[in-house]
Amino acid sequence: MDNPQPGQTTHDGGTRVRIHADSRVQRQLRDGPRRRFAAAAGVVAAGAAVVAGELLAGLVSPSLSPLTAVGGAVIDAVPPGVKDWAVALFGTADKAALLAGMGLVIAVIAALAGIMEDRRRHTGVAVVGVFGLVGVAAIATRAQATPAALALPLVTGLMAAVMLRFLIGKLQNWAATPHAGSGEGSSRRRFLQDLAGGAVLTAIGGAVAGAWRGATAGVSEARDRLALPQAASPAPAIPPGAAAGVEGMQPLITPNPDFYRIDTALSVPAADPDTWVLKVTGMVQREVELDLAGLLAKPLAERHITIACVSNPVGGDLIGNARWLGWPVRELLAQAGPLPGADMVLSRSADGWSAGTPLDVLTDSRDALLAVGMNGEPLPLEHGFPVRLVVPGLYGYVSATKWVTELKVTTFADDAGYWTPRGWSERGPIKMSSRIDVPRKGRPVPAGTVMFGGVAWAQHTGIAKVELRVNRGPWRETEFSPGISVDTWYQWKLGVDLGPGQHEVQVRATDLAGKTQDEEQRPVAPDGATGFHTVRVDVRS
Repeated sequence: MDNPQPGQTTHDGGTRVRIHADSRVQRQLRDGPRRRFAAAAGVVAAGAAVVAGELLAGLVSPSLSPLTAVGGAVIDAVPPGVKDWAVALFGTADKAALLAGMGLVIAVIAALAGIMEDRRRHTGVAVVGVFGLVGVAAIATRAQATPAALALPLVTGLMAAVMLRFLIGKLQNWAATPHAGSGEGSSRRRFLQDLAGGAVLTAIGGAVAGAWRGATAGVSEARDRLALPQAASPAPAIPPGAAAGVEGMQPLITPNPDFYRIDTALSVPAADPDTWVLKVTGMVQREVELDLAGLLAKPLAERHITIACVSNPVGGDLIGNARWLGWPVRELLAQAGPLPGADMVLSRSADGWSAGTPLDVLTDSRDALLAVGMNGEPLPLEHGFPVRLVVPGLYGYVSATKWVTELKVTTFADDAGYWTPRGWSERGPIKMSSRIDVPRKGRPVPAGTVMFGGVAWAQHTGIAKVELRVNRGPWRETEFSPGISVDTWYQWKLGVDLGPGQHEVQVRATDLAGKTQDEEQRPVAPDGATGFHTVRVDVRS
């Protein structure tokens, strides 16, 4: 027989030989499908290791896991321009976008590791080992690093290597099965069952880790149990008419769930209120330590204060107004007694982040607070529980330290906060700005009287007036609502008669010192955006 087929027999030198040509599955496994199965094995092994790291971190290192450590190291390493781009593109979802991007990169590398391990034993395992070493290096850079946390990437890396070798071994057993009989079917079934089982367990473990790690820290429960004292100095009453009352505008007081969040913490630090301590160190006559019970026993003040992120573009929403409860920072610094020559306070977070704030801003008459409450409840976990800084008049990158644990009295010449070496200005005063909130972008309005409304702020100076102009015509003064204080935003409204067509509308503010908002368009870096917020309104007949 010239061309024997699979399963047929022939004779060679008198010996009966059965032709074991490759089955269809074997031929397929040599090519694309086998590579895809090997890649899937790598992804499942790496995914299981990541999930295991999160679960184990819940037991031994609630504030730091291999995944969050690597993410934090990435945030530290990226140039400021990349950070600005991410905030502009994703807003407050920047951390979710980073995690998704990390997940994609891990999946791609893990898939390559699976293919490599199938082709040559131990090469894929070596790639997994590099993952573990990267995790160790990242954790070593974090302020929350502990010996247990450093061990996690090694343990999970070993788990990933064992699982990868196990799955690839099953795949190779399937590929080596000599014919498409019961043996081949059994080998295929075992591999696919193990692969699917690993994927399902990883998905379940990921869901459990997401819920359980926060619960393990116990911080949420501790927050729920915390009873805030009454303010010794209650917030002044909100003036009648402070809310403009235009439908579609943001509320005068930003609800906690809607308050913007921009920081470098990939996961919320687990700052235990029972063990929290704030230290005042550096150029002081005496070092001071303050625990939460001691802070809550102080005569607390309650104030409405608007805070903003330096990454907020003109017309952006990285700004919010809340009622904060806290102790004036100047009182704590007075106890420590800053030494002559000091001009800066370097505040540090539980996760190692820092901000450099001018000493005179923290010791003058403004309501710079060690805040423990926000809108009548303890600080939300993501907004700094148990204690954070709130400083009127400065962008958050130089003042609004969350989960604060240290105030170091020092100088700008000797120390710098997290963002200053990355190209941002040292002092960061908030720039006067204004915004059009309604009509909403992209929503056409009927011809006639169109109601415009928005907010304006000149923090720690106050707003005198807000003006609107249409199609670069004359400025018209708006109906200006009384502000709660010079440290909050002001709302405004104005009805304008508009005919059908496209109309360009701009807004500008003037502060109580007589200064008009800067018209020149500047980006957020290095010290905050400027320019008139401009919208185009589609008016239809």
